[in-house]
Amino acid sequence: MKSDPIEPAILLVDDEEELLFSSRLILMRAGFKNVLTRSDSRRVMDLLSEQPVALVLLDMTMPHVTGSELLKQIKAAYPDLAVIMVTAVNCLETAVACMRNGADNYLVKPVEKDCLIATVRTTYELARTRCDLETLRRCLAQGTLGRETAFSKIVTASPRMRNIFLYLESVAPSRQPVLITGETGTGKELAARAVHELSGRGGPFVAINLAGLDDTMFSDTLFGHQRGAFTGAERTREGLIRQASGGTLFLDEIGDLTPSSQVKLLRLLQEGEYLPLGADKPQKSDVRVVAATHADLKSLMEKGCFRPDLFYRLCAHRVELPPLRERCEDIPLLLTHFIEKAAAGLGKACPAVPLELNRYLKAYRFPGNIRELEAMVHDAVARHAGRVLPLEPFIVAIGRELVASCDSTVFESRCPVCPFCNGFPTLKDAENQLIREALRLAGDNQRLAATYLGITRQALNKRLTRSEP
Repeated sequence: MKSDPIEPAILLVDDEEELLFSSRLILMRAGFKNVLTRSDSRRVMDLLSEQPVALVLLDMTMPHVTGSELLKQIKAAYPDLAVIMVTAVNCLETAVACMRNGADNYLVKPVEKDCLIATVRTTYELARTRCDLETLRRCLAQGTLGRETAFSKIVTASPRMRNIFLYLESVAPSRQPVLITGETGTGKELAARAVHELSGRGGPFVAINLAGLDDTMFSDTLFGHQRGAFTGAERTREGLIRQASGGTLFLDEIGDLTPSSQVKLLRLLQEGEYLPLGADKPQKSDVRVVAATHADLKSLMEKGCFRPDLFYRLCAHRVELPPLRERCEDIPLLLTHFIEKAAAGLGKACPAVPLELNRYLKAYRFPGNIRELEAMVHDAVARHAGRVLPLEPFIVAIGRELVASCDSTVFESRCPVCPFCNGFPTLKDAENQLIREALRLAGDNQRLAATYLGITRQALNKRLTRSEP
């Protein structure tokens, strides 16, 4: 089981012990889990070197090392660390001097409770966002995935998908929502599960399809209810937010939410709290929201069907998965994968792929995308009784006219060319030519080239070794 990640700390530095205690209590009650205190300013730099800190609240007037001097030391060693200066004197010159030395904000004692919470929350979130952006820039610059296994269930050789993986891995540690868009059957839930696995969050991945949920059902499903909240509520029920605590809540078909449900979700994202049905007090949430939709949310906004403020909250990180017709290089890989999966599930031997099948499938638009291809393959494998996968189920599914068009195009393109115009090749030469052409079409990806040739990758490696001079 994954352990809960340590949230970067908020550090309070002040020589007044009572003030430290009360400020820490206020912030902890406001939902900040990791709040540290130091009354001796000489010990601050040692602490910063020992554990991650996202924000420092620093008193200006302290013995030993003053707040101004400590600010300079902090910014010299940790230039990206957010600092809020706290002083008993409301002086514009002092505030300007602190800002010039790198302070992010400025508070004047005595600090009101609401002002303290709001300032800390705003500065803390900005600090986390800066950290997320830096991580994103670094990962994209490197161009390599740190954890390939997180995307192992997504079968692809597409460079476009590879770039999407890089982006998702970069933003996965962020606490902000992720919006995944794309047509039905493009793999949005698989992408969401990869984000969860890469996030480091120790809680579960909980998924819910919002299509068809009215406002009452939405509230009861996500927020839960108290005993006696309505007729028939004989016991308290935990909602999905509570069940996903410490983990990821995946909201599929977010575009189908009713207007009143959108308001409730917006509050959850903005305030980090929700109100179970029948409850008197809101509860704090600890979930990372990943949402998905096949709908055009911008178009829904323009029609007044989707709230702009909710849209922009969800769009902190956004990615669009391409349809299968724009990932044609993945069709041979997916075809092989689904044949093996279906054969294993049905207890059959894996049939060979007819030579024409890949050409037919690449010409088809696949309105149902990957899910439609999987259904086609499973049906064909269930029907087959010989060694070769039957073409007929695919021809029926994609249409005889399209198949006829493909065959006509191939015949016309091949007619003027004589394959043996330079002499009849030997079997060995023909094999080498086929291997070279398969590798060229696959961009030197041996796994994909082997799929084109209808052999295993190990068999291709043997042939390549045999053909070396």
